[in-house]
Amino acid sequence: MPRTNSTITFSLSPEMVERVHEVMRQQGHSESEFLRRAVLRYIEECEWWQLFQYGEERAGEQGIGAEDVTGLLEEYRAEVSQSEA
Repeated sequence: MPRTNSTITFSLSPEMVERVHEVMRQQGHSESEFLRRAVLRYIEECEWWQLFQYGEERAGEQGIGAEDVTGLLEEYRAEVSQSEA
């Protein structure tokens, strides 16, 4: 059966390795599981940051400022609750 995972090798300082092992012990995860979760979280954080930047740019183009966000959210929530009723 063909392998479904790839292996990546990288280096960490001894201090970072100890921190990783401490969290692994606390959480009960293997190194692979710990690092998969850490990488996934970092990727998701990068994607959210890109989305945030996109939203800021679009809002700026449309003249929407931070002070407008609360009102827009309230309008959206009202529309959603009406459509669900």
